Amino acid sequence: MDGASKFVRGDAVAGLLITFINVFGGIIIGVLEHKLPFAEAAQFYTLLTIGDGLVAQIPSLLLATASAILVTRSSGAQDIGQQVTKQLFGSPQALGVTAAIIGMMGVIPGMPNLVFLSLSAGAGYLAWRGYQREQTSASPEAEGGGPAVPPGAPDSSADTREVGWDDVPPLDTIGMEVGYRLIALVDRNQNGQLLSRIKGVRKKLSQELGFLIPPVHIRDNLDLSPTAYRITLLGVTAAEAEAFPDRQLAINPGQAQSNLPGIATQDPAFKLPAVWIEPNLREQAQTLGYTVVDASTVIATHLNQILLSHAHELLGHEETQQLLDRLANAMPRLVQDLVPKTLTLRIVVRVLQNLLLEQIPIRDMRTIAETLAEHGARSQDPDILTAAVRGALGRMIIQNINGLEEELPVITLAGELEQILLRTLQTGRDEQAPLEPGLAERLHKALLDTAQKQELVGQPAVLLVPDAIRVMLARFTRHGIPGLQVLAFSEIPEDKKLKVIATVGK
Repeated sequence: MDGASKFVRGDAVAGLLITFINVFGGIIIGVLEHKLPFAEAAQFYTLLTIGDGLVAQIPSLLLATASAILVTRSSGAQDIGQQVTKQLFGSPQALGVTAAIIGMMGVIPGMPNLVFLSLSAGAGYLAWRGYQREQTSASPEAEGGGPAVPPGAPDSSADTREVGWDDVPPLDTIGMEVGYRLIALVDRNQNGQLLSRIKGVRKKLSQELGFLIPPVHIRDNLDLSPTAYRITLLGVTAAEAEAFPDRQLAINPGQAQSNLPGIATQDPAFKLPAVWIEPNLREQAQTLGYTVVDASTVIATHLNQILLSHAHELLGHEETQQLLDRLANAMPRLVQDLVPKTLTLRIVVRVLQNLLLEQIPIRDMRTIAETLAEHGARSQDPDILTAAVRGALGRMIIQNINGLEEELPVITLAGELEQILLRTLQTGRDEQAPLEPGLAERLHKALLDTAQKQELVGQPAVLLVPDAIRVMLARFTRHGIPGLQVLAFSEIPEDKKLKVIATVGK
């Protein structure tokens, strides 16, 4: 092959020399021997020389083409006919350049114009078809994230590789899907503020709760309505609402009386009545007593509430191990005595999840670990260990509920009602023992009315009960009366003053 290439190169050099000799020699012969004018002799013998050169170079062209095909053939397994067709006509750019050069030659006077222009048109058509074919094959992948495959049709890539774990997409711990009109909120090039707001939410919750909140993965979803967004936790939809990027949300906290023109709705985070208003009505809404926020703040606040209420689902074994590793840097012996000597990691995870379920921060890992190490030798029950930890964290729990106030207003149960609940608990197998339907309805209504009265006067609603029935009542009121805090007697610090504002069950 190397010899053939050298032959082609030498033949090309010889062809150039012959061309120059034919042109100048022909002009001299035409002028001196045939008495032709110089211009006519130059035109006549130049055309003859070009025609002779083209005919003489055809074998060289065929030889060069054959050598190139054989070189590339050595590393391929296709049929040689397919390879020839692909290499000669597979590149639209090469065909386009060829069409342009042949077309320029076709417009030269004296050349076979029809032949050259026909070849130029044919090559240009093939180049156009090839370019269209490339665009068609590339467009589905650019728009949909992958090549278009008809439903039920086998994937051609399956012939080249086996299905592996890379084909299983990872599950996002926290996800957010947005409609196409909300994409601008997450695009920094369009001054979108949502990403920075979400980062602030994660940082704030991580500092408050005591563990790192996982990242929020945001993607667009064309199946949603243009102004809708969806929040998912571990692949399951936790909330879905709408936000209008070109409007602002005027929230009525309860004092605003006048109505505003706009799209009536509810604040997705706190379920307060609200209106999506035009930006030019912001000052008017604030004057009327509304709280006005933009769409990014609405979504970020909604996300904050969802993460806060589902914080126990975000804490797993990996996060718990990281908390223990950080504690071990300062107190290695405490962690060694706790896990795995006293308790397994699974039980520690359950206790921390129980605390987060009732919105108790786990920042004080030292107190939590010391309490678990002390009581873990006597019981491995997560609920009993959670009660012990709550007692140790009582001062922090009270402060989160009532701040630094000296007196804590509490709601208590009548003695007869406490005895009924204790007997119900003893007849059941655990704290999930069901209440008699009539009793449950009356108890729920009484607690709800009392909690709403406390909310109206701006005071916390706290139900103080014996330790034995605290877990049962906390589960009973958790979803029906979310603002009610259920505390046990052992969780109240000795120096804390109590004020009984209501007794339920009299």
